[in-house]
Amino acid sequence: MKRKARLWLGKIGIVALALAVTSAAWAEVKLAKVFGGNMVLQRDIKAPVWGWADPGEQVTVEFAGQKKTATADAKGAWKLTLDPLPASAEPRTVTVTGSIQNQESEIQNVLVGEVWLCSGQSNMQWSVTQSADPEKEVAEAKFPQIRFLSIPRVPSGFPATDVQAAWQVCSPETTGAFSACAYFFGRHLHRELNVPVGLINSSWGGTRIEPWTPPVGFAAAPALATFHQQVILTDPHSAAYKDTLGKYLADAEAWLKTARQALATEAPLTAMPAYPPPLAPLTSHGHPSTLYNGMIHPLVPFALRGAIWYQGESNHREGMLYTEKTKALVGGWRQVWGQGDFPFYYVQIAPYVYGNEDPYILPEFWEAQTAALSIPNTGMAVIHDIGNVNDIHPKNKQDVGKRLALLALAKTYGRKEVVWSGPTFKEMKIEGGRIRVRFDNAGGGLASRDGKPLTYFEVIGEDTEWFVKAEAVIEGDSVLVSAADCKQPLAVRFAWHRNAEPNLMNKEGLPAGAFRAGKAPERDLLTMKIAEAKDYQLVYALDLAKLGADIRYDVDARDKVVGPFDRIAYFLELQKAGEPVKYAYVSMDAFTAELAKIGVPTVASKAKFQQKVANLNVISNVEGIVTGAGLKGAISSSGRTTTGRRTARRFRTPRPSCGISATRLRCPKTATAPCRSTTTRPSRRSLP
Repeated sequence: MKRKARLWLGKIGIVALALAVTSAAWAEVKLAKVFGGNMVLQRDIKAPVWGWADPGEQVTVEFAGQKKTATADAKGAWKLTLDPLPASAEPRTVTVTGSIQNQESEIQNVLVGEVWLCSGQSNMQWSVTQSADPEKEVAEAKFPQIRFLSIPRVPSGFPATDVQAAWQVCSPETTGAFSACAYFFGRHLHRELNVPVGLINSSWGGTRIEPWTPPVGFAAAPALATFHQQVILTDPHSAAYKDTLGKYLADAEAWLKTARQALATEAPLTAMPAYPPPLAPLTSHGHPSTLYNGMIHPLVPFALRGAIWYQGESNHREGMLYTEKTKALVGGWRQVWGQGDFPFYYVQIAPYVYGNEDPYILPEFWEAQTAALSIPNTGMAVIHDIGNVNDIHPKNKQDVGKRLALLALAKTYGRKEVVWSGPTFKEMKIEGGRIRVRFDNAGGGLASRDGKPLTYFEVIGEDTEWFVKAEAVIEGDSVLVSAADCKQPLAVRFAWHRNAEPNLMNKEGLPAGAFRAGKAPERDLLTMKIAEAKDYQLVYALDLAKLGADIRYDVDARDKVVGPFDRIAYFLELQKAGEPVKYAYVSMDAFTAELAKIGVPTVASKAKFQQKVANLNVISNVEGIVTGAGLKGAISSSGRTTTGRRTARRFRTPRPSCGISATRLRCPKTATAPCRSTTTRPSRRSLP
C-alpha cells in the first residue's frame, strides 16, 4: 500500500509539473497595437479586428452587443470582423477572451465614428505648435471625441506586423505635438458631423512618395517597373530573388571548390564572388516601399473612411511622372486594404522659391498633381493663396485642414451645400484678339481676392516671341484674357510660375489652380529675327546646358553639307529664370574649310585659331553687344569672336540653352531649319 501511495503521489507530481510547464508556454492573447484604449472604430462598415494567440486557440471579441470568435492559425495569427456599427460617443469597452486559459483583457474608452489615415512628408508631420497661433490653438484643443494615433518613424525592408503606438484623447496636453494638418482637418469634420473622429498620423519629413508605396502599387504601373524590380529583388519569397540568389550560390560553391583545390596545391586564387547588392534588404527611409512596410502595413486592414495626403516637395522636379506615382500609391493602398476605392484627398503643394531652379518646374508639378484627379474618388486642395514663397512649411495649416475637410464633407459625406473647390479650368475659346476661359466650380461667382485686376494670366500668339502678361476680366463664369502685345492669341496659361500667388477665386474664397491651355506655336528665334538665316545650312546644334568634356551635339549634319562654303554663322540663345530670351547672332567670311573645326573647340577637332575674320554681321538683343554689318573682328582658339574690344562671350548667362553653327554654301544657297528641336518654345523651360 505504501508503495502504491508513493507511486500515486509521484504521478500527481508529474502531472502537476506538466501542467506548470504547459501553462508557462501558453501565449497571452494579443491585439495589434492599432487597437487600444481611447481608440475610434470606423462606423457603418465592417471592422476587422486581429492579433495573436497560441496556434489553434479560439479568441472571442465582444463589443457593443456583438460577440465574434476566431481561431488562431498555425502561426498564431487570428482575425475576425465586427458588423457595421453606428456612430457612438458613449465610451465603451472591448473585451477579448482566449479559450485556453479563459483569460480576458479589456480595451476601454472606445468610441465609434470617422477614422482617417493622414500621411505624407513634413507639411503633414508639421505639428500644431509649429503652425499659426500655436498657443491659442493648443489651449482651445478640448475635443475629447477626437482621438490621435501617431505612428513611430521606422522604415523596414519587409512588412512589419505591428507598431509601438497608443491612442490619445485630444486635449491641450496632447494636441501640440500632433500633426497640424490632420488635427485641423479632423476638428472641422467633428464640428460639422458631430461624431467622434479618429486620426492616424503616419508621416515623415523630407520623404518621397516611393517609400510610402506598396509593391503591388508599383506592379500595376509600367512606368515604375524599375522600383518594382528593386523591391521584388529584396523579397525572399519572390522568384527573382530566389533565381538571383541561386545563381550566386552556384558561383560561390564553384569558387569554394576551386579554393579548396588552390589550398591543396598552393595555387593563387581570385576573390570570392561578391554577394549581389540588389538582394540586400532595403533599410533606408528613402528606399521604395520601406515606409509602407514599417508605417502603413501594420495598420492594414484597420477600417478607415479614407486618407489625406500632403507630400510632393521632395518629388517636385518630376513633372507628369508624379501622376503615375500617385496612381501607384493610391491603387496600392486600396488594394492591400481591400476596402474598395476609399476617398483619397491631397494637398497641391504651395508656391516656393526652390533656389535658382527653373521657375516653370513647379507649375509642371502642379499640373501633374491636377492630372492625378483622374484617379476615382480623389480631390485636391489648392493652397496658392495661403502659402509662403520663402517658407516651404507655410504656417497656415488651419485652412489647409479645413479645405481637405470641405472635400470630405462634399464628396464623402454628401453635403451638397458645401463649396469644396475653387475655380477649375473647363475650356478655352479664341474670340478674335482675346481668349475666353470658362471655369467649373465657380461657386457663388468668380472674384478677385484683393479687389484688384486679376493676376498671373499670360498669352502667346503668332506675333509674340513667348508668353506675355495679359489683362484678365471676369464675365460670368468666364475670364476674358487679352494682351496689347498679342493680336492673335493661341494659348493661355495661369499661375505658371513657382512664385505665383494669383488672386482669382470664387466668392466662397477658394482659389483657382494653375493651368495651361491651347496650342502654343513653335518658336524659332533664328528664323523670326535673322533674315539672312534662310541662306545658311545647319551644321551643328547643341544644348549648352549639357556641355561637358565630351561634346555630344543634338544635331550633327556634317555629312549633309555638299560642296565648299564661303561663310560661317553662329547663333546663341540664353534665358535666365523668369526673364526674356536673350540671343546673339554672328556671321563672317569662312575662316576654315574644315567642318570639324567650326564647332566647339576640342582637342579632337584640332580647332586652333588666332586670326582676324572679315565681314561680320552681328545681331543681338543683349545690351552691350556691338551690332551691325560688315564689321571687323578676330576669332581665337576658344571660339571667342570679337568686335573691337567687345566679345560675344560677354552676354553669356550661367546656363545657356541652345547654340548652333551653320554654313553658307557658295553655290547654290540652301534653306535652313536650324535648331528647331531645341528652341521650340511651347515645350521648352527656361534655364536658371
